[in-house]
Amino acid sequence: MNSSILCIGELLIDFFCKEVEVDLVDGKNFEKQAGGAPANVCATIVKLGGNAQFCGKVGDDPFGHFLKNTLDKLNVDTSMLILDDCHPTTLAFVSLKANGERDFVFNRGADAYLLEEDIDLLKMKSASILHFGSATALLNDPFQSTYLRAMKLGKDNGQFISFDPNFRSNLWKDEVSTFVDLAKKGIAFSDFVKVSDDELYVITGTNHLGEGTRLLHELGANVIAVTLGKKGTYISNGKNGAIIPSIVVESIDSTGAGDAFVGATLYQFSKVDSKLIFEDFEFLQKTITFSNKVGALVCTRIGAISAIPSLDDVQKGM
Repeated sequence: MNSSILCIGELLIDFFCKEVEVDLVDGKNFEKQAGGAPANVCATIVKLGGNAQFCGKVGDDPFGHFLKNTLDKLNVDTSMLILDDCHPTTLAFVSLKANGERDFVFNRGADAYLLEEDIDLLKMKSASILHFGSATALLNDPFQSTYLRAMKLGKDNGQFISFDPNFRSNLWKDEVSTFVDLAKKGIAFSDFVKVSDDELYVITGTNHLGEGTRLLHELGANVIAVTLGKKGTYISNGKNGAIIPSIVVESIDSTGAGDAFVGATLYQFSKVDSKLIFEDFEFLQKTITFSNKVGALVCTRIGAISAIPSLDDVQKGM
């Protein structure tokens, strides 16, 4: 069993500042990289040996064609990728801080305009897992409505729903309460929810892992993963919870690490029956141990998609 995973959301260009510890004001040299959280998840799945489809919109411009070619070369199914001749490809400008964390600015474009009629419902229904992990999807319509309705449709179809709220403070600014309300709607549809410890606090108002995950379970989520950076990940199925440690690495760029963690988790989920995911905590612990390793290895390389390890890399500990 190795079913297809459909990821819906943004595919964009990251212009990565090549000068380390230089902010975007002073940065001069930028390298073009393919990015976007759902695309990163797709790339991780296929690099590990799984099957992934991408659904979203890019501009019918050189950047959009570069992005499509990037996913095609990875063997991600791009038959649900729309080339929009009315809006340009979304761009993000990224710089690295001294601690390996990121600073970025979005110039939003085509991804904001994905409509319900753009989604091939038959192809969507054929996927065993639907992943919603867009950082931009909940910002405004039409994509916001398209996104939430697709989640509901997948839930109604009995598909496994994965959700990463992907909160970005510089996108939401003084609209955090709106983000929380929308994130809770998404969580209510979800079988698997991945949040960072910061996102757990934003959504639930508590830093306590047990209490925070309990509140998310009450919203409807079956399995919750709270990523804790170098400390590892807290995993909960509503009955059991534990922190699964990560491996020790020298982090030089955390771009895409959370997405790689999600992709590695969904890759493993796609190979088993959902009953095992919900009921076997030992399976979840083994799954998260593997996913932590994938996410950590991404931090040892620059870039998002380009930094994702293959299955052989993970098994060798490279």
